[in-house]
Amino acid sequence: MAKKPKLSFWQIWNLSFGFLGVQAGFALQNANVSRILSNYGADLHHLSFFWLVAPIMGLIIQPWVGAASDRTWTRMGRRKPFIFGGAIAASLGMFFMPNSHIAIAILPPVIFGAIMLALMDASFNVTFQPFRSLVADMTPDEQTNTGYSIQTLLINLGAVIGSFLPFVLTNLLGVGNTAPEGQVPPSVVWSFYIGGSILLISVLWTVFTTKEYNPDEFKQYNQSDSVVVEAEKKSFWQTLTSMPGIMGKLAIVQFFSWFALFAMWVYTTPAVAQHIWGTAIGDSTSPEYNEAANWVGVLFGLYSVFAAIFAIFLDKIANRLGRVKTYSISLLFGALGYLSMYIFTGQYALILSMVGVGIAWAAILAMPYAILARSLPADRMGVYMGIFNITVVVPQIVSGLLLGTILKFVFNEKAIYMIVLAGLSMLLASASAILFVKEKKA
Repeated sequence: MAKKPKLSFWQIWNLSFGFLGVQAGFALQNANVSRILSNYGADLHHLSFFWLVAPIMGLIIQPWVGAASDRTWTRMGRRKPFIFGGAIAASLGMFFMPNSHIAIAILPPVIFGAIMLALMDASFNVTFQPFRSLVADMTPDEQTNTGYSIQTLLINLGAVIGSFLPFVLTNLLGVGNTAPEGQVPPSVVWSFYIGGSILLISVLWTVFTTKEYNPDEFKQYNQSDSVVVEAEKKSFWQTLTSMPGIMGKLAIVQFFSWFALFAMWVYTTPAVAQHIWGTAIGDSTSPEYNEAANWVGVLFGLYSVFAAIFAIFLDKIANRLGRVKTYSISLLFGALGYLSMYIFTGQYALILSMVGVGIAWAAILAMPYAILARSLPADRMGVYMGIFNITVVVPQIVSGLLLGTILKFVFNEKAIYMIVLAGLSMLLASASAILFVKEKKA
């Protein structure tokens, strides 16, 4: 088996550049969907049910996309057709999401918002997995850490752009930040337009600058013909039951870390509005609430800034300490970041909390996939990466089903305690990484 050629920095950069735009759109969704759905009339403790759309779409779509992209060989490439098609659909969802008036004659605004959320999430999921597999396909083992670190850097640069857009449009360009009940503020509407455009342009960059290996080259660098043919004959169930044990151990860590992330995405806006701005429970239209919502966008952008900075050093840290230890320590920083949000009472102090969250986010985006890339068969990389996404979506589904009830009956709708719960869950993730995950040596 021939060794994969080493790639230049810019070749690795181009592999993942489209992820910058995809993540810009995803960040806009994460920071603003609770706000948009509240504007459309969704009640606070029902928000987590709407957010279930994202993990359900991931559960359905990513394993299928992974398996399909493993078997796809076109003139465009192996992974790129899925990346490009998903980007087009995601952009359409972003253009329509904040415009419920388009369908108000036939659908209530909150239902229209939920449908657009489903379209965006389905489309994001079509792009996520092929991007991760593309790095594993193209990089030799000694550049795998570098490949995923650069991907993490680009993901977080995109998240910074998406998270900051409403704040920048409101405070620097004077775009309106409030709207009547049932409508979305202009700053959010224009943010989604700009984010959708960035998504398309960046994905086109990857599509036109990256040349994937053709089938003969891929077999030369990864498997003999007979092994590839045998692997392609495996059913999905056989693939699932024969997956490497490392995937199950990482699933434990993934459960606690993604449970925490889901709680953060759903409840940070009401948590900050109540805890820092002193808004009433259920408020979603006051100037104070909208100011808090914009600040949450800034905070989400900042944790992406810190994640992007950390990603620059992540490769060297992981090479020195090992991927698993780096993963565990990073998750510990994330837990401390969440827990500190309860202690702090000023909006600017929350920036310090985001340092810890950003460190954890960078590791979550890179380390599990870098650990897996060394353990998975190259000819089934796509389907196994798709199956691994189950470890991302199951904790979010559990969160979505439980958190609204916990908020209402345990925490009396005080959303800051949901962030504390996220911190405790991230602590368990950090401990699980050290206890259960053992890294395969090169």
